[in-house]
Parts: sequence; structure tokens; C-alpha cells
Amino acid sequence: MGNKRKDREVQSDDDEPRTKRVDGGKPQLLPSMIKNKDKRSALYAKLKHEKKTEKRKNAKAREALENRALELGEELPPKKIPRTIENTREADETVCRPDDEELFAGNDADEFSSVLNSKRIPKILMTTCRFNSTRGPALIKDLLTVIPNAEYYKRGTYDLKKIVEYANNKEFTSVIVVHTNRREPDALLIIGLPNGPTAHFKLSNLVLHKDLKNHGNPTGHKPELVLNNFTTRLGHRIGRLIQSLFPQDPEFRGRRVVTFHNQRDFIFFRHHRYIFETKEDKQNDAKDKDKDTGEEKKTLKGKIIARLQECGPRFTLKLTSLQHGTFDTKGGEFEWVHKPEMDTSRRRFFL
Repeated sequence: MGNKRKDREVQSDDDEPRTKRVDGGKPQLLPSMIKNKDKRSALYAKLKHEKKTEKRKNAKAREALENRALELGEELPPKKIPRTIENTREADETVCRPDDEELFAGNDADEFSSVLNSKRIPKILMTTCRFNSTRGPALIKDLLTVIPNAEYYKRGTYDLKKIVEYANNKEFTSVIVVHTNRREPDALLIIGLPNGPTAHFKLSNLVLHKDLKNHGNPTGHKPELVLNNFTTRLGHRIGRLIQSLFPQDPEFRGRRVVTFHNQRDFIFFRHHRYIFETKEDKQNDAKDKDKDTGEEKKTLKGKIIARLQECGPRFTLKLTSLQHGTFDTKGGEFEWVHKPEMDTSRRRFFL
């Protein structure tokens, strides 16, 4: 026992001290080094307050420098750009460039060109998987209010290939299939017609229209479409697939916006109504004092603000595969498939 205790003491002496060095070289006591809960909480609160005070001090100093630069007519000091996962992403050769002539030439010959050039009117067929629950048709009911010219057909016992063949004969431009698992929608299949492609998305974080707090009711106007951060060749193709679901002549009078925002390969879907209002602010201006009475005049300044009201539904998509042509599980050729080994880096994105 004595030898073991001596060995522990020798090891503890050889270990580095559990202190943090500050700029002056003095060791700083950390909360994790204190065993007493009350003292540890007090030290943590003190360090947090000091950090907040330092941050406020730096903000005031930066504001003073900006005001001085404006008075002297000099250039403003450069703003520090925080390091994020997005702006430190790994370099990707497939990122689209504005001067990529090959990309624009391919747009005129791809499967979506007839719809996006307004030669064909988008017409969408929506259905569910064979064994669906009430949440699947409820999601489709919400999507029918989002996507114009969409129709719902009950799946029954029909094979998906038969449905695609029927949709081609009826001149539909796309087929959307909502897949459910354990009574909850978990996947979305979008099939472009007549020649594909077929995109399979994982669906999560679903909130239906009726479950949104203070939700709005959309009108029947054609919505505006916003696509954000689809920067790579694959993302550009997925963006054009989503764009082909909506008419290319939005009715701005309806003030409806449908947004697909891509961030770290997760596509966030939102549906809003917007309105612009003029807000009047009463401001006391010391320069507007009346010379005779010395009273301050109240000036009304109108500020235009935008208010949003979410209409729903709300969900998140993640691409799992993109297949050439229409749906074919056996002989289909895949353009892109997500694999587990692709997730080795947090800074690698594909859309």
C-alpha cells in the first residue's frame, strides 16, 4: 500500500498543473478545479461577468473608432469575420461559377428546361406509400395549398411504376410520393416526368399547418420561390428540380413566399406571407428646439418594416440519392448516393 501511494504522489508531481496561463504569465484558477459547488458557481459567475464586461468594452471602442472615421471621412476599420463551418468548408471543384458556360449550356438541354422555359405548365401528382397513416395525407393536404396545379390520388395497391406510367399518359410533369414509417412521414420522393430524374429525400422535423402557433391561411395566388445556397453542380440540379414544381410566373399580389434554404446539406422548407408597413417613431431632436419657447419639437419619421406570418407546413429535407430517369429500384443508374463514409468531415458539403 505504501509503495502504491508513493507512486501516485510521484505521478501527481510529474503531471502538469491544472491551471490556465493568462497573458501576464500568472496561472488562472478555473471553475473545474474547485470541488466546492458554491465557490465553483461563484467563480464561474465572476468569470462570465468579466467576459461580458470585456465584450461590451470592445464594442464601445469599435463604435468610437467607426464614429471617428465617419467624422474624418476616412475608411471604416475592417470588421472581423467570425470563423464558421460554412466559410471554412472544404474546397469543392463542383462549385458553380457565374462564368461557367458549360453549366448554362447544360441548362438549356436538361430535363427541366421545358417547364422552366414556360413551354409546359407544371402539373403535379401527389400520392402516399401503400401503408400510410393519417399524417401522410395531412402533409399532402398542406402541400396542395403550397404547390399550384397539384392533385392528390390515393395509392391503393398500385405499383409506383404503374403510377408513373399513368402520370405520363395524363401529361403530369412530376410525381411526389410521401413515405411514412410508424405513422410519421419520414421520406419524400420527387420524380420528374417524362425522363426523370428521381430524388429521394429524408424528411424530418415536420410541423403541420394546424400545429403552428398563430399560423396564417394562404390565398390561391401563385407563390414566389426562394432557393438559397444551392452552390454545387449537384445542388444546382436539385434546385432546378424543386423549381420545376412551381409556376414561373408568380403573383406578387398574393404576398406568398415559399423558401428552400440549404445549410450544411439540410434543406429547410418554410411558407410565409409578408406585408410591408410604415412605422412612425417619435424622436426628440435637440436641434429642433424652438428658439422662443425652448421646447423640443416632436418629429415623426416613418420606417418601412416587413412583417412575416408563417402559413406552414414546416419540415427539413436531406438528400439521400439522385437517380437517372424515373423510379427504378433494380436497373436504375444513380447520379449520386449518400454513403456513411462521406460524413467523415464536418466541413464537407455536397449541395
